[in-house]
Amino acid sequence: MCGGASITRPAGAGWQWRRQRFAPYTRAASFTARACMTRLLSIHPSHPQARLIAQCVDCLKDSGVIVYPTDSAYALGCCISSQRAIDELRRLRGLRKNHLLTLLCADLSVVSLFARVDNEAFKWLKSCVPGPYTFVLRATGATPRRVRHERRRTVGIRVPDNVVTAALLAALDEPLISTTLKPAGADRALTDPREAARVLKGRIGLVLDAGEGSAEATTVVDLTEGLPSVLRPGLGDTAVFEYMS
Repeated sequence: MCGGASITRPAGAGWQWRRQRFAPYTRAASFTARACMTRLLSIHPSHPQARLIAQCVDCLKDSGVIVYPTDSAYALGCCISSQRAIDELRRLRGLRKNHLLTLLCADLSVVSLFARVDNEAFKWLKSCVPGPYTFVLRATGATPRRVRHERRRTVGIRVPDNVVTAALLAALDEPLISTTLKPAGADRALTDPREAARVLKGRIGLVLDAGEGSAEATTVVDLTEGLPSVLRPGLGDTAVFEYMS
């Protein structure tokens, strides 16, 4: 398995420490990843095995790209700290550099480190997360340039409602860069993790198989102008925005 240096939170340290913990991600981190075969791990969807989560974290910290389940479609993910992995993720999807990637965060306290959340935005976030929504927000200075929109300085933020993803984010202790599992040239997103392991064999480090996934993507909502603007309807209910507006 791959290994990465771990950072232990000092006893009694507060959010100032956490800001310092994420500070290096504003620069391109240097990692050397070993070539490895794609592993398919069957994980329990409601009681994920800690040893499998640990293997996944090791792969991510060694600049690996993984396939993992969310509360919508399966996704490709990598560490925010690895430029190498982000570049590979873009190649796998066939994405241009200006395509906005999504930051998967464990909770709203992590969101606030990477996105500017005013009172109005907090109201919408509080009512919809965790859940199958991606919110476009103004990026903070802690957001790496490689994952924010170059001209608008925005970032896509997501807090998924999925037990496996929650366990992964907790063990990783940093956000995941994420995009829908739709390989370059494919006409649809892949919903079967075993199919993903076959299609992407040798190009990704690991597939977490929690069963068949949804074919529907998240609902994307722009919160940069105060009132929410639905950019893409998806699995998340849009009626909440009409009701609360």
